Amino acid sequence: MPREVSIAFQTDKSATQYIALAKLVNQYAFDAVTVYCDLPYHTPYAPLMLMAPHLDRARVGVAANAPSRIHPVDIAAQTALLADVARGGVYVGLARGAWLGDHGIHELTPPAQVIREAVDVIRYLLEGRTGGYTGQVYSLAPQVHAPYPLPAGRVPVLIGTWGGQLAGVAGEIADEVKVGGSANPDFVPLMQSYIAAGESRAGRSMGTVRVVMGAVCVADDDRERARHAAKRSVAQYLPVVAPLDPTITLEPELVARLNAAFNAGDLDAAAHLISDDLLNRFAFAGNAADLIQQAERLFAAGAGRVEFGTPHGLSSEHGIRILGEQVLPALKR
Repeated sequence: MPREVSIAFQTDKSATQYIALAKLVNQYAFDAVTVYCDLPYHTPYAPLMLMAPHLDRARVGVAANAPSRIHPVDIAAQTALLADVARGGVYVGLARGAWLGDHGIHELTPPAQVIREAVDVIRYLLEGRTGGYTGQVYSLAPQVHAPYPLPAGRVPVLIGTWGGQLAGVAGEIADEVKVGGSANPDFVPLMQSYIAAGESRAGRSMGTVRVVMGAVCVADDDRERARHAAKRSVAQYLPVVAPLDPTITLEPELVARLNAAFNAGDLDAAAHLISDDLLNRFAFAGNAADLIQQAERLFAAGAGRVEFGTPHGLSSEHGIRILGEQVLPALKR
């Protein structure tokens, strides 16, 4: 399975910015262009519809839709419409979602069953099936079918998770698993073991499902400024995601100090609490050589795709150019 490199965007931009970024990214050979589905930003398919006509090669998709927020029937319909304009193809990404309760959205349970059935419903519609669907969470009447043009080929499925149970489900039914917010090579073999349990249950060959590692990226020729900026970004979510990684132990005192500094709005103080080693496990940061080295470690550990996430650089455009002109060619070689 060839290794891939992709780029991901937060959906917090104007229509003009989405189009301009797509045109910039299209100058380089990225394998995929992703947008997030975070609350309370733009829902993801409108930004992708703006970007896709300006992307000649990269497949496009969402990492990842929360079925508790966007119904699988709507995910399927939006994916079909996106496939009509995406020259490089599309994929469907699903995850439990974050910050749902903060926005008054009730999370459907049990999560693994919700994701499994969401995949079933999406595939039912995108494959043009009829006859209905009956699950524990979702159901479709026998006459329900997709009344719109369907994608020409099979649409790959990505499941976003850090956990063993959902990764096992992905091993049974998905094409990729994305670990969002991690650049830690030590976590890759552990995630592969989670996935392998599901692959075994489903009679699939081990390694059928690709591991995708994606995180904040800040690239700049001034590596120290880039790394400090990345630490400021990581400080906001490190106390949340670090406990999900059993290969890392964060001292409770450090977590408390990070939270206190962040809640006080002192991101510089929070950044100074993050060591260089810890930063390397939760972000891509520095100059081109730093990012190449980080990505190579992930590929060597078994990752199949590395995804460079927002904000990309001290200036987004300059960061994307560093990725496209220096990092991407080195990784492709």
